[in-house]
Amino acid sequence: MSTQADIEVSYDVGNEFFALWLDEQRNYSCALWQGADDDLEAAQRRKLAYLSDLAGTGPQTRVLDIGCGWGANMHFQVEQRGVSRVCGITLSPSQLQFTLARELPGATAELRDYRDYRTDEPFDALISIGMLEHVVRPDQVWSGEHLAVYADFFRRAHSWSRPGARFGLQVILRDRIPRDREDLARLQWVTNSIFPGGMSPRLEDIYATAEPYWEIVSLRTRRDHYRRTCAEWLRRLRGHEDTIRQRWGDQVYLDYERYLSICVLAFERRYQSLAQFGLRRRDLP
Repeated sequence: MSTQADIEVSYDVGNEFFALWLDEQRNYSCALWQGADDDLEAAQRRKLAYLSDLAGTGPQTRVLDIGCGWGANMHFQVEQRGVSRVCGITLSPSQLQFTLARELPGATAELRDYRDYRTDEPFDALISIGMLEHVVRPDQVWSGEHLAVYADFFRRAHSWSRPGARFGLQVILRDRIPRDREDLARLQWVTNSIFPGGMSPRLEDIYATAEPYWEIVSLRTRRDHYRRTCAEWLRRLRGHEDTIRQRWGDQVYLDYERYLSICVLAFERRYQSLAQFGLRRRDLP
């Protein structure tokens, strides 16, 4: 699992920094695009609606957002789905501060490692967007420990939910292994410099470990949607180059310009993909 220090490297650069190039609600994950004239704000709302449908959120449901980020999904659940209660957990102090400042009715958020999370009242629906990438460290993949870690994550999610609960899960996948040494070095730089301590799963990892806790009832891959999302983030970042260099320094701009460019390349060349799972809770004997 990524440590809190790792998470702060990834997400605590500055709330105002991310606001310059993310959408207005600060979704830091793949959007769901429609047509050439679509915009990022609409595409991100569409993504949240799709995952909400997978999780079955609506009035009178209690929702847990595992890795809530800056609270964009929590805001959507309250404002658009009318949920009665939504709880979020994150390891980023900056994200937590921003989420709490939204003052959403019926919403609570806390700084919490998922392994330490407890609840006395099970949830009707679970959503996790871009968090599973932080559950396993690279060394755990190389040692073969990763499958047990993923299985434990799904076991814990099961324990937080009631019978019949559904789970909308969005996660970046490792796909093709680069045969080009330069491309391999680029991906390793992103892992080490931007997202230290994290590692995206492979598709088969999730299939192997969601059982016996969750049944996979639907799966959509959105590789090109994430390529387009990263390209739009990169365009917006470049549009604020002067501001970023002045406020956060040249190195921050150069690192993020490099990172987003590599992301576009990774999705174009199928080194990475994006999956959206609809899971249904299995009721264990």
